Amino acid sequence: MNNIKKRFWILSAAGLLFFMTVIAVLFTACTQKPKATVTKTANKAYYTCSMHPQIHEDHPGNCPICGMKLIKVEMTGNNMDMTANKIRLTVTQIQLAGIQTDTVREENTGSEKTLTGTVTTDDNRSEELSARLAGRIQQLFIRTTGERIMTGQPVYSIYSEDLQEAEKEYLLAKQQQKVLHNPDVDYQQLISAAENKLQLWGLSPAQIRNIAASGKVSATTTILSKISGTVSEIAVHEGDYVTEGMSILKTQALDNLWIEAQLYASEINSYKENDRVSVSFPDLGGQVTNGKIEFINPELSNASKVNLIRINIPNPQGLIRPGMLAYISIGHGNNHALAVPVSAILTDGKGSLVWVKNLDGSFSSKIIKPGNGNQSYVPVLSGLNAGDIVVTNGAYLLNSEAIFKNGGDNMAGMNM
Repeated sequence: MNNIKKRFWILSAAGLLFFMTVIAVLFTACTQKPKATVTKTANKAYYTCSMHPQIHEDHPGNCPICGMKLIKVEMTGNNMDMTANKIRLTVTQIQLAGIQTDTVREENTGSEKTLTGTVTTDDNRSEELSARLAGRIQQLFIRTTGERIMTGQPVYSIYSEDLQEAEKEYLLAKQQQKVLHNPDVDYQQLISAAENKLQLWGLSPAQIRNIAASGKVSATTTILSKISGTVSEIAVHEGDYVTEGMSILKTQALDNLWIEAQLYASEINSYKENDRVSVSFPDLGGQVTNGKIEFINPELSNASKVNLIRINIPNPQGLIRPGMLAYISIGHGNNHALAVPVSAILTDGKGSLVWVKNLDGSFSSKIIKPGNGNQSYVPVLSGLNAGDIVVTNGAYLLNSEAIFKNGGDNMAGMNM
């Protein structure tokens, strides 16, 4: 009996000691201060598509939707400054992202008609380089259409007896000025007349100075371009004989284009020149740009009895190309209100917002209350004032930056 009691007390003491030990360990674990976690701040950068900003990749490549090359977006350092509800981009980032802006103003938000048109070149900005003297083309330096040519760039070399005679006259006048000292002869006038003749025939001042320095007449002379643009036509080949005024090549400017469409005669009175329109391009994922009516043909087509209408659009990035299909949205109602382009408004379950450009060059988002508009413009009932500058292209990219910054809440810290 005594042995049983003794064992009972030993077991009780051991259990009590074990229970107290567990309590002490738990108390120590609860009161121990957590160790500070060292977080390394890394440069945050990702690759996105200017047409599809929802694409976020951690490596360079092509967009899985449209195939365009992804652009790199830096989110720390001097490349991008994001504070509160502001995003500041560099000029390079703005160009790569294709961000475009427009001014808030009164627009026609009434009924709208959509036309189908085709992109063409602006004939008013096309240029032609023609031969200034007769001769034989020895070598062509511009061989294919589509090449970009700049003023002062070599175009072709020519063998011309007339040009050789003019060079001899110039060298003779220079030599007479050095050797002869006839007071009755104005040698400087003779030299100037010979120089002007060479310049009229296409030689640059630097080429004329080289002739004077060498004192020799060249067998062939290189003709430099007096125009710039994209080569659209080459009219000669090596070995061809050209005459004065004969076309050598033609260029066109692609930074400004035309879109040509047709209207029925009954519709033409609803439109006038300088009316603003909205143009979208299905080949560019529905990208929208603004333009204006530049020309309405006063004559009807003999065959189809329709009117030609021409739209002028800017193309600073060169993404729009001649031959592309375009949809032109033209409002012809009479309901004018303070409005923004449709492409400027981003809408989700929480409301509608736009991105505006601030005076310091940064971008901020604002909540707006839109009204009922058309395919081009939406009236703004509240949230914006006339003269505000809103982002019309690239707003999705800015919004994705805000979502990335605010952890998915794209309306955090937003201006009302």
